[in-house]
Amino acid sequence: MNPKASLVIGILCISFSPIFVKLAGVPALPSAFYRIAIGWLFLAPYCIAKGNLKISRRDLIVAVIGGLVFASDIAVWNLSLLKISATVSTLLANLAPVWVGLLSFLLFKKRAGKLFWIGTAIAIAGMVILVGYKNVAGLKINDGVLLALLASFLYAIYIIITKGIVQKIKILTFMFYNMLAASVFLLIICGFQQSNLTSFSLTAWLCFLGLGLVCQLTGWITINHSLRFLESTKVSIALLSQTVLAAFLAIIFLNEKLELNEVIGSAVVLGGIAVTFL
Repeated sequence: MNPKASLVIGILCISFSPIFVKLAGVPALPSAFYRIAIGWLFLAPYCIAKGNLKISRRDLIVAVIGGLVFASDIAVWNLSLLKISATVSTLLANLAPVWVGLLSFLLFKKRAGKLFWIGTAIAIAGMVILVGYKNVAGLKINDGVLLALLASFLYAIYIIITKGIVQKIKILTFMFYNMLAASVFLLIICGFQQSNLTSFSLTAWLCFLGLGLVCQLTGWITINHSLRFLESTKVSIALLSQTVLAAFLAIIFLNEKLELNEVIGSAVVLGGIAVTFL
């Protein structure tokens, strides 16, 4: 497939993630589990039939650890989606690139350019506008906002852990082990939480299928495919459009409405993130 067309399809697919989670109307952990497990169940037969399972021990460890972090990221993001609007939650979850830059600087002493720090400052200013400066000053921040920020931090860790591995091994091989580890991890957590995993409505099951086949499987296969041919910076900036698409979808399917400060704050945050990529 043409890499640019692949990227467009991928962005459209993952933009439906918050919509399916909201429409399912079920607790966050089962939703996260079925998103990854259903995607893996459809991916596994192909990988097994094609023999796409060969992987070194080191790459397997990276894929498994990445899977655990990714599972935590999806679970926390789902919790956020159940507390705040799909638009705001998706926006804040896209702050991962800012965290990646900060962690790279703190942990690996990798210096960032001036534009990164300018972009970070703009993004933080946008968050203050979005949340409300009085709430920030009084530390009265919605739990959903904090969970979305935690989700973005977890995804940043996932990016750092798995960086470069898809350039070494086949994408589907990586996704096979990554999603398997994530599914098992979430199943264990659901067991400890004694979460209901069976008694759901038809609407919920259809949303699970959408999450697994559209968002998880099709979305990330097409995005990973585009990353093999397009510059990662351009792909990252393009992925920011996910927030805009999710906002329009939320208006159509969820009847969500944003306050003026949320619209302005969201635009400023998106601008700040885009600047960090330059």
